[in-house]
Amino acid sequence: MSSRTNLIVRLSIASLFLVLSTAAFADGSHDRTQFGHDITVGPADQVSDVTCFGCSVRVRGRVSSDVTTFGGSIILEDKAQVSGDATAFGGNIHMDDGVRVGGDVTLFGGRLRREPTASVGGDVTAFSGGLWMLLIFGLPLVLLGAFIALIVWLVRLITRHSVPVAA
Repeated sequence: MSSRTNLIVRLSIASLFLVLSTAAFADGSHDRTQFGHDITVGPADQVSDVTCFGCSVRVRGRVSSDVTTFGGSIILEDKAQVSGDATAFGGNIHMDDGVRVGGDVTLFGGRLRREPTASVGGDVTAFSGGLWMLLIFGLPLVLLGAFIALIVWLVRLITRHSVPVAA
């Protein structure tokens, strides 16, 4: 195995170890982090941070810090309490009656449904609809594709062999 391949293997193993050890420490500090599996905070549960990638969070208990989802929704019900912020990227936020969020509620690319008695201690910012997600993620991909097409065109232009014209 070459030294470069060996280095890549070692970095991959170190990265995997870092991700697994972070998840282990999160359990010890009452944080909940999931990838692809929904998280439920029950009425008797008290957790600090809740983070979900590609899944949704349902809170019926108390979260002493923030709730964040990427590609999933946040559902706050049964007088749930979130002391920090509630943030959803590419998902919805639903706030039932009696729910309290101490910080800000921020929503990108989804819909906010808030009952009249749900309270928010900070600001409510909602960039609803799929257009925001398209601008945030789609536009950079289009620009990257155009840059790659330009490079391919330039390489072909430079490496094109000239063919003599027959007289």
